This record gives sequence, C-alpha cells and structure tokens, in this order.
Amino acid sequence: MSDTLPGLFLGQSDAAQPENLLFNRANRHGVVAGATGTGKTVTLQIMAQGFSDAGVPVFCADVKGDLSGISQVGAPNDKLIARAAEMGLTLTPRAAPVVFWDLYGQKGHPIRTTVSEIGPVLMARMLNLNEVQEGVLTVVFHVADKEGLLLLDVDDLRSLLVYVGENAERIGREVGNVAPASIAAIQRALLQVEQQGGDAFFGEPALKLEDMIRVGLDGRGQVNVLDSTRLMNSPRLYAAFLLWLLSELFEQLPEVGDPDKPRMVFFFDEAHLLFNDAPRALLEKVEQVVRLIRSKGVGVYFVTQNPADVPDTVLAQLGNRIQHALRAYTPSEQKGLKAAAQSFRTNEAFDTAEAIQALGVGEALVSVLDEKGAPTIVARTKIRPPASRLGPATDAERAAIMAASPVRGLYDQVLNRESAAEILANRHSAADQAEAQAQAQAKAQAEADKAAAVQAKADQKAAEARAKAEAQAEARASRAAATPARRSTRETPVEALTKSVLRTAGSTLTRELMRGILGGLKKR
Repeated sequence: MSDTLPGLFLGQSDAAQPENLLFNRANRHGVVAGATGTGKTVTLQIMAQGFSDAGVPVFCADVKGDLSGISQVGAPNDKLIARAAEMGLTLTPRAAPVVFWDLYGQKGHPIRTTVSEIGPVLMARMLNLNEVQEGVLTVVFHVADKEGLLLLDVDDLRSLLVYVGENAERIGREVGNVAPASIAAIQRALLQVEQQGGDAFFGEPALKLEDMIRVGLDGRGQVNVLDSTRLMNSPRLYAAFLLWLLSELFEQLPEVGDPDKPRMVFFFDEAHLLFNDAPRALLEKVEQVVRLIRSKGVGVYFVTQNPADVPDTVLAQLGNRIQHALRAYTPSEQKGLKAAAQSFRTNEAFDTAEAIQALGVGEALVSVLDEKGAPTIVARTKIRPPASRLGPATDAERAAIMAASPVRGLYDQVLNRESAAEILANRHSAADQAEAQAQAQAKAQAEADKAAAVQAKADQKAAEARAKAEAQAEARASRAAATPARRSTRETPVEALTKSVLRTAGSTLTRELMRGILGGLKKR
C-alpha cells in the first residue's frame, strides 16, 4: 500500500481495508478521543503531517512537548517497520515543515493580539468574570470605541478601567450602572493574568494569519506547532487563545464552500478546557464558529480524553471520529463510554462498547465521512506509524528550526504605539498642568489680594491719622479764637521805678511816725 491512496491514510482495519480520511470531507471537522497513553498524540502527529504532505497548512497545540518531534526526521524501530510492512506501507522517514510558536516567546515565535481583537466575551472568559462583571467589561470596551481609545495591551485596559471608575457616574447615566466593586474585581483578575505571564499575549505586532496559512515551494503545508507546556498552567488563557484564533479564521477567510481539500486544519488539544464552566454565551459562540467555519474551508478537530467532554451541539458537527481506548471504572466514565459507543454506526462484527475498552496502544475505532458525506461503519483500526520522530525535539534542534523560520524577526520586537494608556496619561498630565496652573494663579491672586488688603489697611490708618491730626488742629484753632488775649505780667521800667519810689517814701513816712509816737511816750 502506498501513500498515493485518496485522502489521508490513517491505518488498516481488521478487515485489511485502508481507513482514509477524505480530503474533500476533512472540513466537516472531527474528534480524536481516548484515555491518556493510548496514542492520541501519535494520531494527531500522523494527521498533521498527512495534511501537510497534501499541501494543507496545519495548526496544532503541543501540550506535553512531544509533538515537536514532527519537525525531525523519524528513526523507526523494528516494531514500527513491522507494522508498516503489515499494512503494505512504504515508510519513508521525513520531517514536516514546522514553525514553532509560543505565547511567551521562549520556545517559539511570540504570538500576540490586541485587547480590542480578543473582545469582551473572550476576555471575560479569560479573567473568569461573572455576568455582572462581564457586563461592566462590555461597558469598558464600549467607552473605548466611543472615545477612540485603542486597547492594545494590558496597560491600556488597566488605564481604561481606572478612567471608567473615575467617571462612573457620568458613564453610568449613558450606558447603565458601573459599580466600583466590579471595576475592582476586574482589576484583580487582570493582575492574576499578568502574574501568570498572560500579558505577553496582548500587544503588537499582532499575528497575521497569512503567516500561518503558508504552503512551501515543495507544495507542503506549514505545520504551526504552539508550545503549550507552560500555557497549560493557565487553562483559561489557553482556551481563550485557541477560540480567538478560530474566530479570526472565521472572520477573515472568504467563503469557499466545500473545496477539494481544506485551506487549513486546526487541532484543538485538551478540548475539555474550552467547555469546562463555560458561560452559555461562549458555548453559543463556539457552536456558531464550528458550524459556519466549514464553509471557509477550515477543518476543526477536537482532541480530548472522552467525547462526552464536548457538548452535544458541537459534537453533532464532528463527522470524522477516531476513538482510542477508554477506561470505565466509575459510573460517569461508564456513561461516557456508552455515549462514545452510541456515536458510531454499528459494526456487526463486534460490540462497540467492549471494543473501545479492549483497544491496545496505537489502535482506534475509526469512522470517517464517505464520498456522500455519510459516516462509515466503525472499524477497528491499527494506526499507521509516523514518518517523523516519535518524541520531542531537543532545544538545539528547536533553535535551528526557528533560525530558519520564514517568520524569523517579524514578531520578536514589541511595538508600543500611542494607545489608551498614553492618551489617558496625556489627558491626566494636561489636567494636572491645568490644575497646577490654576492653583498657581489662585495663589498669586490670593497673595495679591492679601497685599492689597494690607495696603488698604495701612492707607486707612494713615488717613485716619491725618484726619485725627487735622481735627485736633482745627479744635486748637477754634479754642484759640474763642479765648480773650491776656495782659502781660512783666513790669515795665517806669512801673518798677514808681513802685520803688513809693516803697521808699512809705518806709520813710513810717519811720517818722514811729519816732514821733515813741518820742512822745518817752517825754511823759
């Protein structure tokens, strides 16, 4: 059996029949399920490289780090070679054309988008907000649009939250109540995302989808591997990012109907993270994107442990199904096993529920869509061995791949153009300057008023003193005019001579009289 069979060769069934996923039905989506250690990652690797060989670009998340081996030439062991021989498969080791991506920019090229592009619904999911807080966040985005404030990074969102909080009364009259408690809750949630390194996801230059949807000169599609080993520590950020990427593909790609092969295939590993505790609005968005993105030529494949992790409304859109082994020890696991078995078309040769539990590593139950778009009867299938390496690439090998990447240098440097944070900071600066100027003017005016008051008081005192002096002068003049002139007591020379003559005469007369009297007495 050769690789020229129509569609993507998945493996060989127990009936020695090839199981092929038809390329013209690959955009009808699918699911790869199975317990840990049953071979889901290898199946994902085979499918990703198979699509790439057919000229279809692929995006997949590397949760454990071992999917990075798709970038290296395989070194099949005797067991893999024997399995390939059983299938009549000519196993030619080769690597896929890989571009490594990493939201944190450590093990791949950075991936960024703006806060505005992520939108309030996904941002609320990322921040784990309740309905009231999500409503306030929607108001924040509305204010940004209305006032022309670009939301590019986390600093912009934080600045706008402060702005909305400061103007809550005015904004509340226009769009509804904005509670300060909700603003504070959003700020705390944003701080947690920053502490987890999620702020690296927001900013510019933003990812251009054409840098992922590439086909090389050799006709092979680019395999975009997102390193998610660290990202998985922030499951809400992981889920929000992948859903954002799906939404961007849906919004930007034109309608193509049902092409001969997909324009791109998207693998969503650990899919249960998207749906756990997801609000109804988010589930409706996922369902809408999955249902409609098919017409854009994009195939979406959910990789999870149990199909029951995917809501029925979404699961109903997944036509191609690959089910690895499931274990059913608890009632909930038994319920999931039953649901998984009932999702296949019955094969009279075996009991589907029992077969799922009995599958070995590298085996799966496969049901794909046929030429008419109907699911095929489920078949127990041995999955083909991969052509690329089983196991992770080394750091040196990863660095070599990144050095030769077609997007090397495009996203390494962060851009920080004027946006909400800078605009609001300038507003605050202008307001502070205006306030400082007003305060300075008020102070100068107060000092001038004080000086004027002091001068006025001094002038009043001087005027009062002059008035008092004038009043006293007038009083003295009035008294002087009312009192007659007094005669001088100083004796003139004539008066003094006259007074002296009179005194002398008086003294002489007195002596003479006294002598006369005394003399008369003596004669008796």
